[in-house]
Amino acid sequence: MAGIRLIAGLGNPGPEYLRNRHNAGFWFADALASGARELFGFENRMHAETCRVRVGADDVRVIKPTTFMNKSGVAVVAALNYWKLAPEELLVVHDDLDLPPGTARLKFDGGHGGQNGLRDIMAQLGHGRFHRLRLGIGHPGDRNRVTSWVLGNPSAVDEELMIDASTRSLNVLPLVVAGEFNEAMKRLHTSRDAEPGTRDPD
Repeated sequence: MAGIRLIAGLGNPGPEYLRNRHNAGFWFADALASGARELFGFENRMHAETCRVRVGADDVRVIKPTTFMNKSGVAVVAALNYWKLAPEELLVVHDDLDLPPGTARLKFDGGHGGQNGLRDIMAQLGHGRFHRLRLGIGHPGDRNRVTSWVLGNPSAVDEELMIDASTRSLNVLPLVVAGEFNEAMKRLHTSRDAEPGTRDPD
C-alpha cells in the first residue's frame, strides 16, 4: 500500500474553537508544523490552510480546512485533486468519542462513527478508503450532550492526555508516511493501554 502524502487535521476555524475537543485534529497538525518549523498559509483554491513538512525521507502536505467540520470534504477533495493524490495516500486526523483521552488509534477504511468531518469526506469521495488517526476525547455518557461535549474544552488533565496521544502519534508518523502501517499500529497501539473497560471499535 502506498505511503501518506497528505495529512488533513480536522477542526473548526476561529479562535473560539481553538481548544475544543473537536479540534484535536488541528492540534496534531499544528504540532507537526511547529516541530518542522513550518508555517501554515491560506490557499483559497483548497479552502484550507496548508504547509509542507519533511517526515523522514518524504515531503508531506498538511492541511487544516477553513470550512467548518461538517464541510471538511470540500477542502480534502480539493487538495487531493490539486496535488493529484489518491485517497489511499491521505491520513485524516480527527477526534473520536469512542476512545478515552490519551488514546490514539490508526485505521484504514470503515464508517464515520458519527464524526461529521469524516461523514462529509466520505460523502464527497463516495467511499471511506483512506487512513485515519483517531484521537480519543472520551464520551459525555449521554448522546444528548455530545454536541456541547465536542464543542467544549477538555479539563486540564484530559487536555494533557490528548496532547500526549498526539505526541506519541507524531513519534510513529515517519512509519505511517513510509507506508509501514502495521509497524506504526503495533507501536502506537501498545504505547499506552486504553483505560480498562473502554470499547475500542473498528
